[in-house]
Amino acid sequence: MAALTIATGTGNWFSALALGVTLLKCLLIPTYHSTDFEVHRNWLAITHSLPISQWYYEATSEWTLDYPPFFAWFEYILSHVAKYFDQEMLNVHNLNYSSSRTLLFQRFSVIFMDVLFVYAVRECCKCIDGKKVGKELTEKPKFILSVLLLWNFGLLIVDHIHFQYNGFLFGLMLLSIARLFQKRHMEGAFLFAVLLHFKHIYLYVAPAYGVYLLRSYCFTANKPDGSIRWKSFSFVRVISLGLVVFLVSALSLGPFLALNQLPQVFSRLFPFKRGLCHAYWAPNFWALYNALDKVLSVIGLKLKFLDPNNIPKASMTSGLVQQFQHTVLPSVTPLATLICTLIAILGPEAFSDV
Repeated sequence: MAALTIATGTGNWFSALALGVTLLKCLLIPTYHSTDFEVHRNWLAITHSLPISQWYYEATSEWTLDYPPFFAWFEYILSHVAKYFDQEMLNVHNLNYSSSRTLLFQRFSVIFMDVLFVYAVRECCKCIDGKKVGKELTEKPKFILSVLLLWNFGLLIVDHIHFQYNGFLFGLMLLSIARLFQKRHMEGAFLFAVLLHFKHIYLYVAPAYGVYLLRSYCFTANKPDGSIRWKSFSFVRVISLGLVVFLVSALSLGPFLALNQLPQVFSRLFPFKRGLCHAYWAPNFWALYNALDKVLSVIGLKLKFLDPNNIPKASMTSGLVQQFQHTVLPSVTPLATLICTLIAILGPEAFSDV
């Protein structure tokens, strides 16, 4: 509580929040970790012990490398630190290896990479105008935003118990957003392009980024009423944005293009044959759809409406999902999910005049 009484101009309260959550993360080191702990250990081993030409082909473990190349290089860099902790964790054939030194290294690697997240939160706070607020620290928008982000309970669970590097990735995204607010659009576009080549799930945010950059950067002037001045459109700025995206993509995918492995990389990044859900706990509509199919298949077998010999062996509720076909309900194709995704991104407003 003493930290909350410090004058906000000094910024000491932010350091106190960052230090406090870091200490909490350290306390979570010995807690439970999920299969993602083994996933990232395996990726350390793949990128360290195999040539780049085998990264996206290696399948000794079921947890194959399925993140974009920048994340693979990130694991490669981490592996050269990991070897000083425990060389055995970098053996591809040491499946489910989890020594105490391996645990310490992987946990501390997440904590250390959160430095970027802390810096990005600080940059976002600079974009907030908090002059017209109360004098109490807890009423200031910068303090509230810092608490909500730095002490985000979901992020603590997913990264420091379950085990992932989402704080680092969110740091890239928040820093990109901060740069956009600071009118440093090229930097923001560059950071977001880099983020996409770390984790491609952020493609869902790409349309929003594209529209924002088109409106705020490619159109250089507005009318007095705030609407777009269409003649102010700058082709030079559009080309410059495209060049940034192209160069980042070339740096990421170029080596695999040279190796003629782009189809293999994309098959790992977008594994449509793996099914709609990565595992039975996937919290989306398809989890309910799959559960209903499972219930109907059980009922169908009990009532002898279905032939047991025609029931597919691969199951959507088995934990690890490979190629799968629904038993009773219609199987959902990748095209159908793509259409649903596009409709969800566009929103109901896009069809309000139809």
